[in-house]
Amino acid sequence: MIDVCLLGSGGMMPLPYRHLTALLVRYNGSSLLIDCGEGTQVAMRKRGWSFKPIDVICFTHYHGDHISGLPGLLLTMGNAERSEPLTMIGPKGLERVVNSLRVIAPELPFEIRYIEISGAEEEFALNGYRLRAFRVNHNVLCYGYTLELDRAGRFDAARAKEQQIPLSFWSRLQKGETIEQDGIVYTPEMVLGPPRKGIKLTYTTDTRPTESIVKNAAGSDLFICEGMYGEPDMKAKAIEHKHMTFLEAARAAARAQVQELWLTHYSPSLVRPEDFMDPVREIFPNAYPGKDGKTAELNFDED
Repeated sequence: MIDVCLLGSGGMMPLPYRHLTALLVRYNGSSLLIDCGEGTQVAMRKRGWSFKPIDVICFTHYHGDHISGLPGLLLTMGNAERSEPLTMIGPKGLERVVNSLRVIAPELPFEIRYIEISGAEEEFALNGYRLRAFRVNHNVLCYGYTLELDRAGRFDAARAKEQQIPLSFWSRLQKGETIEQDGIVYTPEMVLGPPRKGIKLTYTTDTRPTESIVKNAAGSDLFICEGMYGEPDMKAKAIEHKHMTFLEAARAAARAQVQELWLTHYSPSLVRPEDFMDPVREIFPNAYPGKDGKTAELNFDED
């Protein structure tokens, strides 16, 4: 199970009713933050979620509406006497950009570990889940992210007994451990069925439609995608500034066959996203306008 909270759904500039871009994902005691726009701390306080478990921060790119909240967040984490290392992931230039922002947060009681993405796609194993970054199409280097939580096959007690595997090894094999004893090697494949469907979350923003989005979002339980413009006469502007419209996001969701779509990263001129949802749902029925504080709990399918 993972918890998802869209902390901020705005683009370009914060508004009294809409914070800038940020997404928080919680799993098994750790938290992953994607982007950290202005207002991220306020949004977390409103939601009642803690800063302390944040151990990974990812950035799609380095425009101000995606990273301007970082110095304040780091200071808050430092003032809370955090000592555990913090991992940051982002496009090339990550350490240089963060160190520039840290002019106003120069001394922190914890280490920052930097991982700069190289190439069009890169995958990381973190805290029990897989995180994949994939390049999208904005006017600066920009990435989307897919988080996947795998699920092993069902444990087969009959097979374990047939192979005379000691009972004390069953739970360890079920957790994916390989065991060697008395010259015999016991592997999880000996007692587990085929892998079951896991949980998949995809987040992308500040981009034109790309095949990389459809490919990486395929089959996602939740797809959170930029819809900067809902108005039908704004497509030319979306193309000019390399953003997406509501309808383009809906087409991507339909092609990727995701379970649910949330729109986000609205233009400041877009006051009521819900007014433009009917044409979106004609293309992809299970679509919703994201809003600050919108949450979801993603669970494994029941067997």
